Amino acid sequence: MVHALLEAHRVLSDDGLVIDLRPAAVHRRVYHVRDKASRLLGVTRERFDDERASDRAVRAVVRSGHFEIKSRTSVPCDRVGSSLEAFRGWLRGFEALQDLDPHDWLLERAERALAAGRTGDRIVVRAPLDLIVMRRRALLP
Repeated sequence: MVHALLEAHRVLSDDGLVIDLRPAAVHRRVYHVRDKASRLLGVTRERFDDERASDRAVRAVVRSGHFEIKSRTSVPCDRVGSSLEAFRGWLRGFEALQDLDPHDWLLERAERALAAGRTGDRIVVRAPLDLIVMRRRALLP
């Protein structure tokens, strides 16, 4: 990611902005939601190697003087699935992308929660996104 940020610095005009939006290094919380009530089903178990590497890359280009951080915030993000199939698809993709052990225990909990088949039941995966806005700095010769 350092290379990508240095390339962004090369092509941006003076005072140009880079917006870094990515999942926060926080375990995702999975809820069963019915009407306005929600119940925690579990918390995913993932590693955060990529997120930590990205954080180090941002720190490196700020420390080197290529960019300065203009703002930083965390934004809530919910992924809502209205069926067990939708949640299963997301979970299997998530496990593959992150190279994780299967979360079959979480899928079983979702299956039990949705077993009643009530209209409006949802599975919600909640985790924040980190948003960093960086301004390009002109390097002195």
